[in-house]
Amino acid sequence: MGGFFGVTSRNNCVRDLFFGTDYQSHLGTQRGGMAVINQNKFTRHIHDITNAQFRSKFDDNVKNMEGNSGIGVISDYEDQPVLVASHLGTYAIVTVGVIQNAGDLAKKAFSRKHTHFAEIVRNEVNPTELVATLINEEDSFAAGIERAQSAIEGSCSMLVLTDDGIYAARDRMGRTPIIIGRKDGSFAATSETCAFANLDYVTDKFLGPGEVVLITSDGMSQIRPAHDYMQICAFLWVYYGYPASAYENINVEITRNRCGAALARNDSHKVDLVAGIPDSGTAHALGYAIEAGVPYRRPFVKYTPTWPRSFMPQAQEIRDLVARMKLIPIPELIKGKRLMFCEDSIVRGTQLQDIVQRIFDYGAEEVHMRPACPPLVYGCKFLNFSRSKSILDLAARKAIKEIEGNENTSTPEIYADASSDKYHEMVERIRKRLKLTSLQYQKLDDLVTAIGLPKSKLCTYCWDGCEG
Repeated sequence: MGGFFGVTSRNNCVRDLFFGTDYQSHLGTQRGGMAVINQNKFTRHIHDITNAQFRSKFDDNVKNMEGNSGIGVISDYEDQPVLVASHLGTYAIVTVGVIQNAGDLAKKAFSRKHTHFAEIVRNEVNPTELVATLINEEDSFAAGIERAQSAIEGSCSMLVLTDDGIYAARDRMGRTPIIIGRKDGSFAATSETCAFANLDYVTDKFLGPGEVVLITSDGMSQIRPAHDYMQICAFLWVYYGYPASAYENINVEITRNRCGAALARNDSHKVDLVAGIPDSGTAHALGYAIEAGVPYRRPFVKYTPTWPRSFMPQAQEIRDLVARMKLIPIPELIKGKRLMFCEDSIVRGTQLQDIVQRIFDYGAEEVHMRPACPPLVYGCKFLNFSRSKSILDLAARKAIKEIEGNENTSTPEIYADASSDKYHEMVERIRKRLKLTSLQYQKLDDLVTAIGLPKSKLCTYCWDGCEG
């Protein structure tokens, strides 16, 4: 997915930019970048952060950067920010999201003959540069951003750093959040409100879907009002969002506690302790334990000093190795116990399969699993959540293939219906593959209730195939 942070200040903004961008690190996997403007001159740095922390790569750069306005990004794979010289002036841009029709938009640009793209990623046009090209087709940044948002299928939120300030534009359907913060002499825009607290910002505004604002050190002005229709990704509260963050003024940690409580209310199994698969399963497990009146314990602890996040490496075998090496068991909390584990989700299930086997190897009597969301029957096509080379990588789709005997089922919606026999057969297949004592997923209605927004305002496509 990725996350960004932008700040404009009456003073040097680099300190806030550096730490604000670092607080987005849980959202991206491979690239980090920052750009600042100082007296109409831009300074930019981009680094590979696949196997290193953002801070360690940019520590030296920060010492040589100075400016009153800047933007930073943690990106899935493409180099950002992109610096652009155009008839609108020189500017820098960062984006978050997925452009489904990027190929078609690039072809249209090429048809004008004078267009070219300098940033190529995996033999494809850098999507952020593509957005800049769309913006450049208009006579103002406001009109250019609107043109880009109208042309893009999928989602694209952006920050555009210009001489006049920073344009913050939330994607048309509001699938990704942008939040504006303020403190004396500074305004900031971020994907994650957790970036504000330690930098002394207070939340000023949650941008609405399609809303565009211009922030300067003096304040914020609305360029385009928000739409009424929103489809914010519900998976932010389940997994990707940071516990201290809030979206639509709804905190992630509290939502996960409510998810865990809902799982407990729908459960009748007797266990000795409740645990979370670290880290994102922890808050769900705490909610479950409190509701069920069962002790919360940590039979696995996470070793983080030397290991990156387990989904960072592209090769599955490396992801599995990292996931294994950073979870250290505590045998005294496992042997002879009936354990209930809460997890944010089961995507592929490959790492979870190894974890379950290790728990049994250490002498567990029973291992139960409660994911905080329904089975992922559909691969996300909006934000790269549950991104896989093939939809068949999804644990639910593997089970469906086994049941149907082929990979091209024409009725996946039957398997997304928790009241259907096919759904229960699919879940049982997953349980057997993972060798769990029991497996029970969150009900979609309970997840929606835990978040606290109407379902019509949430994107739940990966679970029920509903596109809004």
